[in-house]
Amino acid sequence: MGAILPNGVAATLTGVNVTLPPEDFDPFHDLLDILDLDAAPGESGVFEGRSQPQPHGRVFGGQVVAQCLVAAGRTVAALEGAPRLLHSLHGYFLRPGDPDSSIRYEVEELRDGSSFSARRVHAVQHGRPILSMISSFQTHDEGLEHQAMMPAVPDPETLHSDDDELSTLGNPVSEYMSRTRPIDIRHCQGHLYGRPRRVTASEQSVWFRAKGDMPDDPLLHSAVLAYASDYNLLEGALRRHGIAWGDRRIRAASLDHSMWFHRPFRADEWLLYTQASPSAQGGRALGMGHVFREDGVLVATVAQEGMLRLKQS
Repeated sequence: MGAILPNGVAATLTGVNVTLPPEDFDPFHDLLDILDLDAAPGESGVFEGRSQPQPHGRVFGGQVVAQCLVAAGRTVAALEGAPRLLHSLHGYFLRPGDPDSSIRYEVEELRDGSSFSARRVHAVQHGRPILSMISSFQTHDEGLEHQAMMPAVPDPETLHSDDDELSTLGNPVSEYMSRTRPIDIRHCQGHLYGRPRRVTASEQSVWFRAKGDMPDDPLLHSAVLAYASDYNLLEGALRRHGIAWGDRRIRAASLDHSMWFHRPFRADEWLLYTQASPSAQGGRALGMGHVFREDGVLVATVAQEGMLRLKQS
């Protein structure tokens, strides 16, 4: 079972010892650095990457998914012919990751057809897989076109950044989160870090974008979107039950993660992430989301099931 917590969210926002980064730490450039994987010397299709420190002492699941994508995409980019862009991924979190050790990404080339390429990647630490993921890439093709409609929400510039909100909570974990996140996140219905909200709906919308200008590499933009998609997809379940991340009873972990990439986008421009939790049961919660460009174009769909338990006092 996976035990990789959402980025910066421990079982509680208090009671965790953290070391704050230096004042000149740049989380955006650190993100680009961890996604620039090293090829393992003398081994074809094997890459290595480091992890970002987390206050809860476990690797952020979105980081591992993003690095898996980069590893798979590099083997696809080496193919001759028209470019093949990522169109889907499906992964299972198997074990908690150790942020103090590098991660080995072993790529298996499952198939290269005339239009599609499939890759399986195992993220391995200490000889055991912590995540197993299959991804598929496709050449450009024409076909039927339709999409879901983007809901009406406040413009991102009218909302407070989560970083500003976190810095006011007055505890080391929230301060660490506000200074180390490489993604600017803005909740349309208010964040859930410190206290629950009065309205207990199972839906929410979140604007986000990378905190810097990115190069024109579609694989890198897909990896950053995958990274950011794991931040708060389970919050619909928390919001539905009037619970905030600061609740000491919460025990949460990502179990699996799936994404479908529909249309071009840039992860350094505003994207709207509409989220809903259609079901929670058996100590698990399901989150589903759509990602839209600011002009209303649907660019991705996300689904994740996570362990979500309330520890009895």
